[in-house]
Amino acid sequence: MTRRTALLLSLCLSSPLASAAEPVLVIHGGAGVERGDLSPTEEAAARTALRQALVKGHQALAAGRPALEAVTAAITVLEDDPTFNAGKGAVFTHDGRNELDASLMDGATLKAGAVAGVHRVRNPILLANAVMQHSPHVMMVGEGAETFAATQHIALVDPSYFRTEKRWQQLQKALREDAAGQAHADLETARHFGTVGAVALDAQGSLAAGTSTGGMTNKRYGRVGDSPIIGAGTYANATCAVSGTGWGEFYIRTAAAHDICARMQYLKQGPDEAGRAVINERIPALGGDGGAIVLSADGRAATPFNTQGMYRGWIGADGVPHVAIFADEPLPLPGQ
Repeated sequence: MTRRTALLLSLCLSSPLASAAEPVLVIHGGAGVERGDLSPTEEAAARTALRQALVKGHQALAAGRPALEAVTAAITVLEDDPTFNAGKGAVFTHDGRNELDASLMDGATLKAGAVAGVHRVRNPILLANAVMQHSPHVMMVGEGAETFAATQHIALVDPSYFRTEKRWQQLQKALREDAAGQAHADLETARHFGTVGAVALDAQGSLAAGTSTGGMTNKRYGRVGDSPIIGAGTYANATCAVSGTGWGEFYIRTAAAHDICARMQYLKQGPDEAGRAVINERIPALGGDGGAIVLSADGRAATPFNTQGMYRGWIGADGVPHVAIFADEPLPLPGQ
């Protein structure tokens, strides 16, 4: 080996691009939560579920698996927990049904998969992954998506699986408000968003993002929010990964997740600055609210939200989960 070759090799090995990334996983269980919404038992259950999701996702990262697998693993835990408005704990539509949406995106390849309006898929995030991996499409909806799920051996359940008494009573309250002539009762009840999501950075330096939701209490006419829409509720590229939670119409109108990533990519804003610009400025200016989780390729994270609380947490290479719910809880984040 010549001296020049040795020098070039040394420079390559010592460069930031050649060094392994420090894996990070950030999750949310939805913005809009308020202290009065939760009993002590419910609060404890939420914190436990967040920690379990972080640990599950971290196991994938620690094993050297791709960010996409960590995101999927974490969201599956949250979908299976009735605490959150996704999977088992999904809210009810005006007609008393559960309609589930989810999306997933791989930042390294820009591949994405999404499903909307499914009623029998136990874990919509797994179906979104199957759409991405095993079909030429990005989004499938309704019965067609469930037919595809059967071909991919994705677990289907009886719709009664998703019913929880708390969500049923939320619908009854909204229906009473409708009957009393209170305008936009469905939107008012939907302050408690509960959407779940995750973003991850793996040891190879790749990013991924995913989001899953039961939608909006008392929604009608097959309404679909931002969660399954790539660029609105979910987005990932080589620069950043974002999962949103909030009033979906405003996230769609602002292309919120993509806007955050664009600000980071083109304006060179950090996760905190880009997240605040969209979540705390653009969306509220239009009348919306909510939050997001943001992760950059260098491992910096942000969790902006403009409500009283947002279920959130993160875990790094040391495997120690950190969780918080309310706005006044300190949650030091990677890179801050």
